[in-house]
Amino acid sequence: MAHFASRTLSSAVALALLAGCAGEPPLEASDDPMAALTEQEIPAPGFADFLVVDGDAVWVTNRGRLEKWSVAGKLAEVAMARPCGTMAIAAGAVWGSECTGKQVYRIALETGALETTIATGLADPSGETNVVAGAGSVWVASDPAGKIARIDPVTNAVIAEVTVAPATAFLAFGFDAVWAVSSAGQVLQKIDPATNSVVGTAPLGKQPGFLAAGEGAVWVQEQGDGTVAKVNPETLALEGRTKVGDNLKYGDIDTGGGAVWLRTTDDQTMVVIDPVSGAIRARLGKPSGSGAVRYTPQGVWTSAHDNETISWWALPAEAP
Repeated sequence: MAHFASRTLSSAVALALLAGCAGEPPLEASDDPMAALTEQEIPAPGFADFLVVDGDAVWVTNRGRLEKWSVAGKLAEVAMARPCGTMAIAAGAVWGSECTGKQVYRIALETGALETTIATGLADPSGETNVVAGAGSVWVASDPAGKIARIDPVTNAVIAEVTVAPATAFLAFGFDAVWAVSSAGQVLQKIDPATNSVVGTAPLGKQPGFLAAGEGAVWVQEQGDGTVAKVNPETLALEGRTKVGDNLKYGDIDTGGGAVWLRTTDDQTMVVIDPVSGAIRARLGKPSGSGAVRYTPQGVWTSAHDNETISWWALPAEAP
C-alpha cells in the first residue's frame, strides 16, 4: 500500500466541527473542547494496527511482533507469528489472537513474556476480529460457523462455547453482557454470561463491523453504509444512526469521556460523536488509511498502519 508523508511531531491538528444530525447548525471551534486536541505522531515502522491501553502506554500489533509504546518510544517487543485483531487486558496479561495458528495468546504485562497460547480457533483468521474480557473471562469468536469460546484466565482453558450466527467475528463487552456482530448476517447479538447463550438480537445495516459498549448504548460501525448505529442495551431497539461518510471501511470504535470515538479511513483520521444527540462534535486530522482507536481519560491513541505511525491525541483539561 502507498504511504502518506509523515507529519510533524506534536503538531496542532486542523479540525472541522460539524453537526451530525440534520437541521443542527455546525459547532464553532470555541463551543467544544474537542477543538483543542493536539496530535503527537510517533513513527512505528512495519504495520502498527490494533491497540489496547496499559496505563500510560499502549500495546500495538505489528508485523511479526507485538509492541508496547509510550509517547517517549517503544518499551517492549514480543516476537509472534501474526498477532491480529483487537486485544484485551485481564488477569495481569494482554490477550489477543494469533492468526497463523488460529489461537489466543497470553502475555504478561510486567515482563512481556509469552505465558501461553490457547488453541481456540478463530472465526476470521484474516484478522478482523476481537478478543474481549468481562464476567471473569476472556472471549473470542472461534469458529466461522458460529461459535464464541469463553476462556478461564485462571486455568487458561476454554470453559464454554456459545452458539451464535454464522460469520460472527466482532465482539465487545459492556452492560454485563457480551455483544457480538455477524457482518454477513447483519445482526447484533446480546449474550448473557450467566447462561452462555444469546438472549436478544438487533438488525443492522450494511457490512457491520467493530463495535463498542459504553456511554449508554452499544455502538456499531455499519461500514458499508458509512453510519454508526446506536442500540439500546436493554431493549435492543435502534435509537439512532450517525452518518459519517460514504463508508467506514475499516477503522475502529471506542467510547469514553462522554463521547464515541470513531477511527475513520476517508476524509479524516478520527470523528468524535456526541452519545446523546448523535451529532458529530469534531472531525480530526488528515485521511490516514485504516487503523485503530482507544480512549483514555488523558487522551486518545490512534494507529495508522499505512503511515507506519501511532498517534497520541492529548485531551484539553476542560474536556469531559
